[in-house]
Amino acid sequence: MTSAHDWQGRTGRGWASEWRRTDRSWGGLTEALLARTREFAFGSVLDVGCGAGELSLAIARGRPGVPVLGVDISPELIEVARERGQNLVNAAFETADASTFAPPSGFAPELLVSRHGVMFFDDPVGAFAHLARISAPGAGLLFSCFRSPAENELFSGPESLLPPPSAPRDPHAPGPMAFADPEHVRAILTAGGWGAVNFAPFEFAMVVGSGDDPLEDAMGYFSTIGPFAAAAAAMTPAERDMLFARLRVWLAPRVIDGLIAMSAAAWIVTARRG
Repeated sequence: MTSAHDWQGRTGRGWASEWRRTDRSWGGLTEALLARTREFAFGSVLDVGCGAGELSLAIARGRPGVPVLGVDISPELIEVARERGQNLVNAAFETADASTFAPPSGFAPELLVSRHGVMFFDDPVGAFAHLARISAPGAGLLFSCFRSPAENELFSGPESLLPPPSAPRDPHAPGPMAFADPEHVRAILTAGGWGAVNFAPFEFAMVVGSGDDPLEDAMGYFSTIGPFAAAAAAMTPAERDMLFARLRVWLAPRVIDGLIAMSAAAWIVTARRG
C-alpha cells in the first residue's frame, strides 16, 4: 500500500530526485496520453497527481492558449514541476490533495488528465465525485493506470526477488496496482459521477537503465523509486545488501544495446462527467 503520507515523505522525495529517469521511463506513455487529448475539446486542464509535471508541460506547450494546472500531494515534486515550467505562462502547479482540492476562483477544468496518479486515493469514489463536482459540465477525463503485476515486468521481475508477503495483499488497496481491474475502476467512476467509461490497453517499454553503465543506472533506479525501493528501505543493512546483490545478477543479462528496458502494460481510461 502506498499512502498519501508516503508521497509527502520518502516516496515523493525519491521521485522528485529522479524526475529525469522517470521522464525517460514514462515517455512512451506520455506521448500516448498527449495524443488522446486530441479527442477532447477543452479550454482548461487539471492534471491530477502531476508529479514532476511532464504531462502538464507537454499539454501546455502544445496549447499555449489553454491554462493547465497540475496538482500533487508532494511538495518536492511540485517544486520540480514549477522550476521546469517557469517559462510557460499557461502552466501552473500547486501542492494539494486532488480529492479535496479547491480550484482557483473561476477555474472549472474541461479536461482532467493523469499519468498514473489516480491509484493512490484512500477513498477513490469520494475523490472522483469531488473531481466531478469541481469540473465543468460535460468535462472529459483521461488517465492511465497499470494493468496486472503479471503484465508488468517492472514489478513482477524485481518483486520475485523479495521475500513473500506475510499476508495476502488487497489488490484494491491504494498503490500502483489498485486500478488494474477495469470492472473495479468502472464501478468507482460510475459511483463518482462519470459516464461513458472506456478502457484501451496500451503496452510500452520502460527504460530503467541507460548511459555509460546501464546496469548501474538501473540499480540506482530500483534503489530509489518504486515498490522494490520501499521494500528494501524496510530491511536491515545486511538484508538490503543481499537483496541488491540478487537484483544485480537478475539485471545484468538484461542489458541489450546499451539499455535495460522492462515491458509495461497500462490501461488508458476515458470518461465524461455524467
